[in-house]
Amino acid sequence: MIRIKKFVVNPFGENSYVLSDETMEALVVDAGFYFQEEREQLIHYLTENGLKPVRLVNTHCHFDHVMGVDFIRQKFGIPFECHAEDAFWLTLASAQSRSFGISMENPAAADGTITEGESVMFGRSPLRIIHVPGHSPGHVAFYAEQEHFLLAGDVLFSGGIGRSDLPGGNYARLMQSITEKLLVLPPETTVYSGHGTETSVGWEKTHNPYLI
Repeated sequence: MIRIKKFVVNPFGENSYVLSDETMEALVVDAGFYFQEEREQLIHYLTENGLKPVRLVNTHCHFDHVMGVDFIRQKFGIPFECHAEDAFWLTLASAQSRSFGISMENPAAADGTITEGESVMFGRSPLRIIHVPGHSPGHVAFYAEQEHFLLAGDVLFSGGIGRSDLPGGNYARLMQSITEKLLVLPPETTVYSGHGTETSVGWEKTHNPYLI
């Protein structure tokens, strides 16, 4: 059974996730931890629950989702992985953050890449990688078929969809990704987004104004 812990972090209310299972191995997704107190809360959670981070992956690499990447991989000595088509964002994080009045350094290059059709494994738990471009070219979602949940990043929100006006974004591709790859999942699938509250595939199909 996968346990999901959500941390709402940084000035942009980004959702960072820690997933763990009965092996006590943990996966960190979208590490946006920016302030020192946020990083301390993460360490406290991991220590209190006896968890061992083994992998660090991102749905995409916009600056608000990578603010804690270098901290985590240096603290725990674990690799950072993202889709190859989103790696360019790592070299733009500092400039992008400054345009929003925030200071940060560019994270180091990714240690590896993740690809659609593969699975991210931690402990005994697999998450299927689904490539869902549109918000960014290398955006992926992570799907736990057995546990009926999806980490959707910034593609699908409760009552909303991701923006497509940033470099590499494309509205037509975004809508195609959502309709052809996410809305075809079972309606009971819980959706954990990159910002905001949880929702479900079924709810979005019938209530999301951008999709009905």
